[in-house]
Amino acid sequence: MAKKDEFVIDSSVVTKWFVDEPNSDRAIQIRDEFATGRFRLAAPTLLFYEVMNALRFTGAFNESDLVVASKSLSKYQFEVWRPRGKLLELSTQLSVRGDVTVYDACYIALAQRIGSRLITEDMELLAKFPKLAMAMTDQMIVRTDSF
Repeated sequence: MAKKDEFVIDSSVVTKWFVDEPNSDRAIQIRDEFATGRFRLAAPTLLFYEVMNALRFTGAFNESDLVVASKSLSKYQFEVWRPRGKLLELSTQLSVRGDVTVYDACYIALAQRIGSRLITEDMELLAKFPKLAMAMTDQMIVRTDSF
């Protein structure tokens, strides 16, 4: 079960901490509230690869900028989950049920596993998993334990 005020976060939100995009201001507000302890954030290990890959292909970062961004990303105190065992099994099941990639389903599976919700900008996940996914503009106090 999730600890009080804990959410799962995905790369669609975390990337906005580094790149000025629509809703970056809200993403930064989430980052700042997380950094000051208002709530905790959990993520699967693949978050780090997805964010760095997104930054790599924006064209806005050179190699040294990417290294700095990777060091910054590594300092955030996410509760990091490895997608294996039960989490991987659930990710696979949700992938098939929701017709989404196993990568995306991993975030949803983690939210379900810890009894929380995923904060995302991914419109497909928001549409297919409305009880487990929420947009950054949603109130961040609502949670669900079921799919």
